[in-house]
Amino acid sequence: MASVSRLDQVYRSIVLSKFFSKGWGNPDNLKKLFLFRKLISNRELCQNLVDQHHEIIIDKIEFEDSGDIKLVNGHFQSPLAKHLPGILPEVVETAHFQMVLPHKWTTPDRPIVIQMAGTGDHHYWRRRNLLARPLLKEHGIASIILENPFYGFRKPKEQRRSNLLNVSDLFIMGGCLILEAMALLRWCERENYGPFCLHGISMGGHMASLAATNWPKPISLVPCLSWSTASGVFTKGVMAGAIDWKSLETQFVEDNVYRDELSKMLEPDDTDKAYIAGKDFVIQYASKSSKNSVSVNNNSLLQSIITFLKDRGLMKMVENVASALPAAKIDFLGAKDIQQWINNASVQSASSSENRTKIQQEALQFMIGIMDECTHLKNFCVPVDPELIIVVAARNDAYIPREGTVPLDALWPNCEIRYVDGGHITAYLMHQGLFRKTIAEAIDRYRSKYNLDGSPKNPKLVNDHLSREENSQSRPNDLHHGTMRQPPIRPPPPVSPSPM
Repeated sequence: MASVSRLDQVYRSIVLSKFFSKGWGNPDNLKKLFLFRKLISNRELCQNLVDQHHEIIIDKIEFEDSGDIKLVNGHFQSPLAKHLPGILPEVVETAHFQMVLPHKWTTPDRPIVIQMAGTGDHHYWRRRNLLARPLLKEHGIASIILENPFYGFRKPKEQRRSNLLNVSDLFIMGGCLILEAMALLRWCERENYGPFCLHGISMGGHMASLAATNWPKPISLVPCLSWSTASGVFTKGVMAGAIDWKSLETQFVEDNVYRDELSKMLEPDDTDKAYIAGKDFVIQYASKSSKNSVSVNNNSLLQSIITFLKDRGLMKMVENVASALPAAKIDFLGAKDIQQWINNASVQSASSSENRTKIQQEALQFMIGIMDECTHLKNFCVPVDPELIIVVAARNDAYIPREGTVPLDALWPNCEIRYVDGGHITAYLMHQGLFRKTIAEAIDRYRSKYNLDGSPKNPKLVNDHLSREENSQSRPNDLHHGTMRQPPIRPPPPVSPSPM
């Protein structure tokens, strides 16, 4: 395991803002969001959530002083407002965007990337100057800079800076961006743009990944400094120190609906079951072991684990448990030490308190559960062609912990993960040029494999695609049943070139 960046830790420590100061959010809204997640995570069903001709309104077109870059500002109604009325704050319901286009296109196609905002990235100026302008000049790729819900023009008055007031706000943000990206991509098809790429840094990278799962055609994706779920970000990473845990714990205790109803709506994965089973096993194993024991036999311990799991019908986890338990530790640790080792492997909050109360533990586990339920990419479909995905991650990222989480290339076979040295902050500051080059490379991969309408250039790819479609439909990712199948690729109706 790589050490985390000291700069990330110091930077977060000097930022005094607190997230989720109003708590988890309205319980009824959370119930609706949990149910809607099951709908929006199914690519085939999701196609019906956005009108094929969702209205996009252009507000302003202007040229920069140089004359070679055109800025187009626009807005549209977020499709999520229609499906979950009353959940979105009024100011969030209208999506705002800015396009950064060339005055004249120099390529036969018109490639464009939709940029999602990272934490704290309000309005357009940062993404326009750091990525959109140089990307257009260096690679001829245009941009759509989409304003995040709860940011910039869409920030509620009572919210301070980027500090979301409720945990549910993060899930609203994700649902909005998935459907808003689909509305923009369909509009871009009608306006004869393409190929497309989805991109974001940090939180924006995760939002871009969510949006890519529901696009029914091949699409390039470049998520930077993000990973497979947001649960670790808010419970393990340095961001955990920015959470108002006291408010969350108080609300969790005072309103039983969170424990009695909402917790039961979550779908725990095998890692949670393995963790609980592992702790139960160690307690039993320790009670049978000699108090003076200083060593544990490797074979004896593994045989005990297997017997324990067989008795509980959890044999599917044997391989995971065996691979997760370091042999070096098995050789010399006593039962008491193993108990401590498993405790240390559990998710820790910012305080890392060894004497966490039961309520605190339950609130923490509830946070992990709802974050995984609504943000874990395993609950969404595999993008149509993972070979068009290039992930850029920082080796020492203290904001986005990867330890103990499913890696993206396990969820999306054939995607590529590239690592850069340093932590989250260093990578953001030092590798903007690399992010732009990676976007250009991902779009070139699309060009080499597909026509503008998404149909494969190689006839063999067409046949392979049709054979896959004969026996399957889109469904959420299932690690136990292999890579999911994809919906058929259908070209859009003929359109006339847009003047933009």
